[in-house]
Amino acid sequence: MQLHINTYGTYVHIKDELFEVRIREKETNDIKKHHFAASKVTSIIMTTGAALSTDAIRLAILNNVDIVFTEKDGHPLGRVWHSKLGSTTKIRKCQLEASLNKTGVDWTKAWLLTKLENQRDFIQDLKKHRTPQADYLNDKTARLEALAISISSLQAERVADIADTLRGLEGTAGRLYFETLSYVLTKEHQFSGRSSRPAKDPFNAFLNYAFGILYSKIEKALIIAGLDPYLGFLHRDDYNQLSFVYDFIEPYRIYAETVVFRLFSGKKVNKIHSDQITNGYSLNNEGKALLVAAFNKYFDEETIRYKGKNQTRSNTIQYDAHTFANSLIQKA
Repeated sequence: MQLHINTYGTYVHIKDELFEVRIREKETNDIKKHHFAASKVTSIIMTTGAALSTDAIRLAILNNVDIVFTEKDGHPLGRVWHSKLGSTTKIRKCQLEASLNKTGVDWTKAWLLTKLENQRDFIQDLKKHRTPQADYLNDKTARLEALAISISSLQAERVADIADTLRGLEGTAGRLYFETLSYVLTKEHQFSGRSSRPAKDPFNAFLNYAFGILYSKIEKALIIAGLDPYLGFLHRDDYNQLSFVYDFIEPYRIYAETVVFRLFSGKKVNKIHSDQITNGYSLNNEGKALLVAAFNKYFDEETIRYKGKNQTRSNTIQYDAHTFANSLIQKA
């Protein structure tokens, strides 16, 4: 379970070796207390305006619960994590080598091809209940398939040699995909492409916050697997940029997109869930609560069949991170 602390004035501390979350009610000024066992908590996500005791931090560290501090739009600012590496440094050395040779090319192409396959499958699934739009949707899937062929055919010894081409093809696929999602939504929820910081519409406000949650999940999975979140293959190694998080996340973006699309297409979202801000939109507490509940259920409660077992989507991401790390060592 993830604890999302986004109510102003909330205080998280320890009571009888449990996390106690104190929330002051606006109307009555009464304090409501909620208790959570550390063994049941995987992460504590905190936005501005909340407080955390040092004892709560200690309990989190002792139980491998990472504490993530985020912006109001869900984008991670930083995290508190135990100081032990938890794995061999050989993994990170192999990751660096892979970023400079053909291993990095193969993995980068595989992640992007999976992303495009997910996008194509999602659009194909939309046709089941949208027969009048079938021609439009068929055209989009055909164009995504053509882009996938282009990515698959690229050959190089280093990602850097084809990075610009890969980013161009991926960007074109993204534009086609989000055009399609907007096209099938009701008119009041349609949007004009991806936008962030700020989002230009409520759909992107929801999507940005969902990606923010997903970024923190991916970063944690990579750290646990002994990988360096900053040492990217395709995404540039800019100062303080989690380049490898942005590489590894690609096959799993569909999870966040699915949660958000279902909320909008299922008419769960309305005007009370977002606020207009300067030049855009931002989720308010009602919107965050709606999204977080749907996101946690989709990731940590529902299961899918994976590698012959019923697994939560969160567990499949961790499994894939370990598989990737092991593959690097085996090639060394």
